[in-house]
Amino acid sequence: MVEPGTLGWKKLRQHFGQDLFHETTGEIDRQKLANIIFYDEAKRRLLNSITHPEITKSIGWQVVSYFIKGYQFVILDVPLLFESKTMLKYLKYTVVVDCDEEQQLQRVMLRNSFTEEHARARIASQMPLREKCILADYVIANSDSGKNTEVQVKQLYQTLTDSKAQWRMRMFIVLFGFALILIGFWWSGVLLITKYKQTGLETASL
Repeated sequence: MVEPGTLGWKKLRQHFGQDLFHETTGEIDRQKLANIIFYDEAKRRLLNSITHPEITKSIGWQVVSYFIKGYQFVILDVPLLFESKTMLKYLKYTVVVDCDEEQQLQRVMLRNSFTEEHARARIASQMPLREKCILADYVIANSDSGKNTEVQVKQLYQTLTDSKAQWRMRMFIVLFGFALILIGFWWSGVLLITKYKQTGLETASL
């Protein structure tokens, strides 16, 4: 969504300035951006207002594509799902992967090569995991061994696979489409009758 030349890229360049971009490639310096937004809430809100609409639009088209191809469900990885609330209304279920606070801190530091200060700033910029767990439909505990996490994921996958939600949606779309076709035929008939009556009146007047 923010590759050079895209609408998101142009808006970021306009609001954040040229110093945020690599001189040679024109790409965003993501480390600089992270240093800004995780310490400045106003800048973070500005970034989200620029990128989230474009991201939501792109994801929406991809989901529709998978739905047409016959996929039963699509899993979206959305880090700021509960904070932005933008996509919540489009989701059937929400899942949060949970761990204790110390593990969360250590994993962020390891994954992103962050200092402890930087990692704490990133975590603090988001809703606490405990609050997300309360809001979620399903919670996967990821504090123990990877094997235990894998078991939970497989169980959840089976639950989603057994769900009939997609068939209700497909049936609704079929019925809705059929209703539109009937309305189209009816409206065409009304126009045809109206035109016929008008023609008859014009003939009678002559």
